Amino acid sequence: MSAITPPPATLSDADFLVVRHPRLRLVIPLIVAFAFLMEQLDSTIVTTAIPDMARSLGVPPLHLNLAITSYILSLAVFIPISGWIADRFGARRVFAAALLIFTFASALCGAANSLPILVFTRVLQGFGGAMMTPVGRLVLLRSFPRSQLMTAMTYMTIPAIIGPTIGPLLGGVLTTYASWRWIFYVNVPIGALGIALALRFFEDVTVARPPPFDMRGFLLCGAGLALLQFGLENIGRPVLPTYWVGLFAAGGFLLIIAYIWHAKRLADPALDLTLFSIRTFRISTLSGGLSRVGVNAVPFMLSLMLQVGFGLSPVASGSLTFVMSLGSGLLRLVSNRALRLFGFRWLLIGNGLICSAMTAGFALTEASTPHWLVFLQVLFFGLARSTQFVTTNTLTYVDAPANKLSRSTSLGGVVQQLTISLGVSIAAALLGAIAGPGLLPSVADFHIAFLCVAGITLMSVPGFLGLAPTDGAHVSHHRVQNASSRVPDPPRSDR
Repeated sequence: MSAITPPPATLSDADFLVVRHPRLRLVIPLIVAFAFLMEQLDSTIVTTAIPDMARSLGVPPLHLNLAITSYILSLAVFIPISGWIADRFGARRVFAAALLIFTFASALCGAANSLPILVFTRVLQGFGGAMMTPVGRLVLLRSFPRSQLMTAMTYMTIPAIIGPTIGPLLGGVLTTYASWRWIFYVNVPIGALGIALALRFFEDVTVARPPPFDMRGFLLCGAGLALLQFGLENIGRPVLPTYWVGLFAAGGFLLIIAYIWHAKRLADPALDLTLFSIRTFRISTLSGGLSRVGVNAVPFMLSLMLQVGFGLSPVASGSLTFVMSLGSGLLRLVSNRALRLFGFRWLLIGNGLICSAMTAGFALTEASTPHWLVFLQVLFFGLARSTQFVTTNTLTYVDAPANKLSRSTSLGGVVQQLTISLGVSIAAALLGAIAGPGLLPSVADFHIAFLCVAGITLMSVPGFLGLAPTDGAHVSHHRVQNASSRVPDPPRSDR
């Protein structure tokens, strides 16, 4: 596809690729979705392979935490520059290059014969993943008119939700029946196919004169995010003593404060914080982020409760938590209808309450609970969780101006990455605090933790009350009683 330059703020429907080529309405989201699936899988797939990897590389299992942490830190550091790189070099070329880097790094990870080489290749993998995720979302935003955005986001988000759920199970199967190296090699054919399809079908949208790159802001922001992310990861997978982790987290917080002060003085900072003046972006990012913290803690805690609390095998546990992915698969059947019926405001409020109630419901689950009942419980939680993800992800960009789409995907990607890690970290910290130092949590401890996490999800609900009934109606097609179905042109700002 030929390169084009978008107008400064708005685009007509005829400017979007899928309007000119309707056959691409499914192809483009699926290409992006499989890239997201690889990126999300590699955040979790290593966990069950750690003992085999440690024996193969001749290191203690605890040291393999570096293979997980280095990947997640690399994601956090490089996401902020993804938008500028896409504007400078074109979204199609950057997405294909990111896939190439990720795929090549995956092959190197599989061939690694020492821990330092594995950590280095995981950092390289994280760099590719940091480009894939926000740039892939940018491709969708520039390919679909806002009226079709919910459908595109649904196709894209389902594999990204499935990835963390099936990661440990797939990692266990590949490690048991093949080799731990195949948890990386499996990315190679998928990545090669994705590169070919992206170069064939994506449109290379560029900006004629992108602003100068904010190197100082990137260094402040990247270092701050890396230190914060490292602190979060150490709650669940400790590498250093608590004292050092506290220092790193405090340093990260101070660097983020310094970046905020720096960003206020520039017209084009590395992360554009002025996007928070758009009401839909602010509420979906912050309240939606708090909601993600709660619901992302559930798969981690549920898997542990089934194994540690109920005594199930990893495969039996994985087969039950995998049902959450089937709930995600039901999303396409109900999401558009629910959004059209209730609109963004009431769907997020109502579904947030459902997510909180269903999370609290896991506190009633016992080892004696019939597996078919646990199956249904996990299935419907997966549906509610996926609905919250897709709806907040879509709302984030419904009012973003066309000339700030790349910046919005960068900032949204950073917040999303932090909230995903924060959910697992808070869950690990809660279980450790409730059970006591060095002790395995009991079933009763898990029940208390589930109630606490349900409270976090519940805390996100009041934030959605700040949405207007008409917010995002040009995407949801929701008609508000006594109001025109035509919604004023975005963006909205209440500052």
